[in-house]
Amino acid sequence: MTSLFEHAGGEAALHRLEQIFYDSVLADPLLQPLFGAGKASHVDHLTAFTAESFGGPDRFSRQLGFAHLISVHRGLEISEAQRQRFVDLYMAALDNADMPTDEPFRTAVREHVEFGSHVAMQNSHARNDDELHPLREVPRWAWEGDDD
Repeated sequence: MTSLFEHAGGEAALHRLEQIFYDSVLADPLLQPLFGAGKASHVDHLTAFTAESFGGPDRFSRQLGFAHLISVHRGLEISEAQRQRFVDLYMAALDNADMPTDEPFRTAVREHVEFGSHVAMQNSHARNDDELHPLREVPRWAWEGDDD
């Protein structure tokens, strides 16, 4: 069975997805305050994280590391409304980026984004390391029922 990374179309397709998503976030009045004016490197970081999560190269872990992800979310105090909007915009970006529409892929992506947004929200409210989510590495996401 192909990985989610391969099914999505690889690095170029994921980069297109993340660019569309990031543009929508920066234009959204609820989410824009979390992202400010944006950073030129953010789309590349999002692409590397998603690619690695979906079974692609481990570039995010090698170049940035999970500690980077924790540090960028700390202190943001993400609200549930912001978390949900993030998920909604990500799922809309799948359509706008012409990503695969099959239900197993869309379900896997939604579960990945739901999980990740909950981790980010928890970390954004952590006052100390004990309050952080225990995840300390890029999660490897697979097809539903895949134990690998």
